[in-house]
Amino acid sequence: MGRVVSEAELIEAVTTDRAAGRSVAFANGCFDLLHVGHVRYLRGAAAEADRLIVAVNDDEMVAKLKGPPRPIMPAAERAEIVAAIDGVDYVVVFPDATVERLLRLLKPEAHCKGPDYTVESVPERPVVQSYGGRTVIVGDGKQHSSRDIVARLAPS
Repeated sequence: MGRVVSEAELIEAVTTDRAAGRSVAFANGCFDLLHVGHVRYLRGAAAEADRLIVAVNDDEMVAKLKGPPRPIMPAAERAEIVAAIDGVDYVVVFPDATVERLLRLLKPEAHCKGPDYTVESVPERPVVQSYGGRTVIVGDGKQHSSRDIVARLAPS
């Protein structure tokens, strides 16, 4: 089982892992109302390296990205649930609009995005390329979404 860590703890853990010769993959998202697409995305990301970091958007950013009434669950709970997924090693909640700062800081060998992207369309790809990392598309086809779940739960 993974663990939820602060950014400082994450930096220390990654430093220790790298000293032991382990590679690092990085995934990110809101993970509000976890569904099978999220699980498949994270399992695919975990297969790309020895350790998997998952960055979870904080509540303020989820509200900006998704609009009301999101987030459904607070960031601490979303992070704890993500940490319980097999293959996830570290989960960090982050406040930024993008993960570029974390990518520059951690320099994961693999930056993993879901199938709603192509390698060429990933906005952070130039950052990853700048330090010699690779951008990878993982998970199954985009047939699942939290937005659809919320819509199905809304009274008709």
